[in-house]
Amino acid sequence: MSDVISRILVYIDGTEESVTAAEYAVCLAKSSSATLHALYVVNTRALQDLLRARIFIESEEQEYARDLEADAERYLNHAAELASAKNVPLARRKVEGSVLTEIKKAVRELEIDTLVIGALSRVQSRRDEIYNEVERAVRSVDCTVIIAKDEERIWSLYEEL
Repeated sequence: MSDVISRILVYIDGTEESVTAAEYAVCLAKSSSATLHALYVVNTRALQDLLRARIFIESEEQEYARDLEADAERYLNHAAELASAKNVPLARRKVEGSVLTEIKKAVRELEIDTLVIGALSRVQSRRDEIYNEVERAVRSVDCTVIIAKDEERIWSLYEEL
């Protein structure tokens, strides 16, 4: 029988939930000897929506885009540090685009068999439900999806590695 889990992708978005997902992905990778990848999507679609809605002027857009890039590096570095502390190699991937499209693309290109994401946010409105791209990715990717919940338990598992 081949390995149940051999290629893991953890989606990082800068939330506490995604940090918990990264910790859990490290635990999974360590216990299954799987390859671990971390993905951060700089959401240019959301940025374009803000511009169209005239929430930003162009100079603000450029500053916001720089901030998003810096956030991506910071959170990918944090995920890499979590993995390194447990001697788990981690391949980092930062891309720009639509979250849904880029998650699906990474799963396909990297031949991922397990996607790990943080707990989904509570739906505040029907609009939130429609536009939550991570939730849409959960429903449409061609691999197993693990939603990492129970931050305290996951932290304990991570610390015990």
